[in-house]
Amino acid sequence: MKPTAILSALAEEQHGLIDLLRGAHKTRHAGRDFWQGELHGQPVVLALSKIGKVAAATTATALIERFSVGRMVFTGVAGGVGKGVQVGDVVVATDFLQHDLDVSPLFPRYEVPFYGKARFDGDVELTAQLHAAACAALASADARQPMQRFPQARVHQGLLASGDRFVSGAQESRALQATLAGAGHAVLAVEMEGAAVAQVCLDYGVPFAAMRTISDRADDSAHVDFARFVDEVASHYAQAIVERFLLSLSIR
Repeated sequence: MKPTAILSALAEEQHGLIDLLRGAHKTRHAGRDFWQGELHGQPVVLALSKIGKVAAATTATALIERFSVGRMVFTGVAGGVGKGVQVGDVVVATDFLQHDLDVSPLFPRYEVPFYGKARFDGDVELTAQLHAAACAALASADARQPMQRFPQARVHQGLLASGDRFVSGAQESRALQATLAGAGHAVLAVEMEGAAVAQVCLDYGVPFAAMRTISDRADDSAHVDFARFVDEVASHYAQAIVERFLLSLSIR
């Protein structure tokens, strides 16, 4: 069985997963550390995408070319911009778009040249499994788990927008959401890697799914306690959701 790639942007999100890895073996490649082993009964490769679309595309390509992964799952954080998407919620992506891509007038705004579209779909089956895992993780949270800090947390499904900019101002966030909505793209959250990984996976025919924990509302408070949120909350979300996701692969 080909291994599953678990990709994250920040090291704090993978510390718990690496600690649980059985038969762990680290390979240094393309300036990155790749951890191979078994997690919850499944062969996996853990890797950090680093931050931004180019870095994420490089990591995704290495996972496919060097480690022959059969599927790829991204865990991380994002800024919520969609109505009703709050801090502590989870967004499971149905599709991905680059909000900073504009090759007009040669191509319509947001459209990726020579692909004939602006949005790249996540794999339907893999996304459904990741969504089910996220719902189960939030539903089973108890008082000892960080998820309990957000008892009203919800799991959303929809569009993720990626760009090489940390959106952190209320005015910028509102303008971005309005511009995308005007072009027919109702975005739920913004981040910096997903759309690039989705494009690489499409090129190689590798199934891809992604989930993001909402750390802020991509507004003027986006920088407040971000590192603490990733370490104390998002990393635990990732560990709980990945566990349930991998176990679902085992019973297929």
